[in-house]
Amino acid sequence: MRFFAWNMTVLVAMGALWLASGTAREKPVVVTPSAQTDAVRSLEVKVAMGPGDVAARRDLAQAYLDAHAPGLAVSVVAASPADVRETPAIQHVYARALVDEGRSGDALAAERKVVAACTPASDGTAPCDAWVLASATRRVEILQELVALGVEDAQAHPEASAIAYQNATREARLAVR
Repeated sequence: MRFFAWNMTVLVAMGALWLASGTAREKPVVVTPSAQTDAVRSLEVKVAMGPGDVAARRDLAQAYLDAHAPGLAVSVVAASPADVRETPAIQHVYARALVDEGRSGDALAAERKVVAACTPASDGTAPCDAWVLASATRRVEILQELVALGVEDAQAHPEASAIAYQNATREARLAVR
């Protein structure tokens, strides 16, 4: 009889805990204001309709980053066709997502690809927008400092990240043409 009472007590306690926990309803992965959610949805549709659309894919990855979902941004890039994935614009947003995920070494490799692809040719023609090259160059300098200090996750090590940023931005250069 004691065994039966003990089992019933355990079952009643488990049932009470289950009922107290409430129902598990699905929740959106990206929880943002509705205007931003609508923008993300329209970009998702645009990417689904045109998988080779570099601008749409870049904008979707950036929207995920703005919504603090770097894993989704990385998956958008990873699911891209190879020719799209290797474009400087996609690699640049991919590097940002990797930084947000705490993968400084991988982000550095991605940004180095961007700088190599965007460096102007000897005849002066630039294959990328100037802001992409400037942003990637600055990010490479900062990421090199992070990696040199052994910091893989900048957010987990704010003091070391501040030192790396200080070291990387200590000298400003101005190019006048």
